[in-house]
Amino acid sequence: MHKRTILIDLDGVLNTYTGAYQEGYIPPISSGAKEFLEGLAGDFDLKLFTTRPVQLAEKWLIDNNVANFFSDITNIKKTAWLIIDDRCLTFEGDFEKLALQINDFKPWYK
Repeated sequence: MHKRTILIDLDGVLNTYTGAYQEGYIPPISSGAKEFLEGLAGDFDLKLFTTRPVQLAEKWLIDNNVANFFSDITNIKKTAWLIIDDRCLTFEGDFEKLALQINDFKPWYK
């Protein structure tokens, strides 16, 4: 059976990032993230989507015991059924509405 792919962002989704980027450091895993991934992993092909260096992200996954849930780490928007990110909007066919959403946008932690 073919599993649908979900790209999941690291910063602000899986970890406690709040906008204060530090090179070489990835914040701790968010509460409930491991259980969330475990629930998805059986039905979906999970790929970590991040601009962080792959080796650093890979170490973070291993250190947080969630590496086995992911098939790939990428900074490229690959073909996916769904993307989960803290900085995105869903286009609903209305550019006027989208422009308003862009102007009013704030990440969930702001």
